[in-house]
Amino acid sequence: MTATVDRSARRTAVILAAAQAIVGSASPISISLGALAGHYLLDVDKSLATAPVTGFNVGTAIGALPAAALIRWLGHRNGFMTGTLVTGLGGAIATVALFQMNFWLFAFGLMAIGIGNSFVQQFRFAAADNAPREFRARAISFVLAGGIVTAILGPQIVIFTRELFAPVMFAGSFAAIMALAVVGSIILSFLRVKNVAHSHAADGDTGRPLMQIVSQPRFIVALLCGVGSFALMTFVMTGAPLAMVGCGFSPDEATLGISWHVMAMFGPSFFTGRLIQRFGASAVVSVGFLLLVGCAIVALSGIALWQFWTALILLGLGWNFGFIGATALVSETYEPAEKGKVQGFHDFVLFSTVAFASLMSGRVYNAHGWEMLNWIIFPVAVICLGALGLLVVRKKFAAAAPASSES
Repeated sequence: MTATVDRSARRTAVILAAAQAIVGSASPISISLGALAGHYLLDVDKSLATAPVTGFNVGTAIGALPAAALIRWLGHRNGFMTGTLVTGLGGAIATVALFQMNFWLFAFGLMAIGIGNSFVQQFRFAAADNAPREFRARAISFVLAGGIVTAILGPQIVIFTRELFAPVMFAGSFAAIMALAVVGSIILSFLRVKNVAHSHAADGDTGRPLMQIVSQPRFIVALLCGVGSFALMTFVMTGAPLAMVGCGFSPDEATLGISWHVMAMFGPSFFTGRLIQRFGASAVVSVGFLLLVGCAIVALSGIALWQFWTALILLGLGWNFGFIGATALVSETYEPAEKGKVQGFHDFVLFSTVAFASLMSGRVYNAHGWEMLNWIIFPVAVICLGALGLLVVRKKFAAAAPASSES
């Protein structure tokens, strides 16, 4: 029986990793080109250039709760395939907007792609929910390892299609998102996952109230660290292409920088799960924030191309350890019947904050430059590491209490 469960969990993780690789490529396309295309479409106020990327993140935030509910209602396969439809629609809208030179329609198109991305963000939870407890962290990291293909595929699509419809810049790259959505839908059609939450709901079992779950110290710290690592990554990454082009580097060099960054985001996923199993999620999250601090130090040391690329690589590594570790912590705070509402709430808070971070990235960059984007990493990292330390200390005291009472 255990062998059957393991095979099912691995098969699910492989399919979701493949879908992550294909559909997830819409994300680096949107992020690497969103601000540059926004800058291209704007005539006057260039500080709004990152607004389309904000639209992408807003879409991911507002789509989090509906996506979780729709997946719970339709099941994983049909729910995820619906998400690819939304992603393809967003690519079509963004393409039309570029032909019409319509900035706000372009931002709306990226918001639709972001809503599709909210379904992609549920892949990691689906892999964890279909896996035995001891395989959950590895299942999450295995799915995110699909991002290795994303790191190569997304930026290469940008490089080869950016001028496909010249003189209309960038339209070819967003048109390619429609093709990615079709291929992703085909991959997801092979998914076979038992919808555990749905069966519990049919029995009238919805678990504990949401507020009881999200008020747990473990959940609060996990959410804080997940939000902190993802928001910092988005904040710096969104401004990085503008900073590189502003320092005289080409859009292709900026795109390759994002490629290295995305590869660093997902590359360690092959072993992050094992590290969590061996050292614990809290230790891995801590290393993640130390890597983010390293990113800031390198970025503040100069503006040569190697410094931009090295900082972006450290930024990706920090995100991987911080976010996967935080996701593993979150998955320990709820039961199967509670997963839909908890995951939806988690991603709503997460991507609302990420959307705000991407908007502020453009504002801060235009007002204070690339350096300030990186200085902000330090206080956020200190807060998250402090909260994580308090959680570890609290756990040790809780473990020592029964021993003291027995003696």
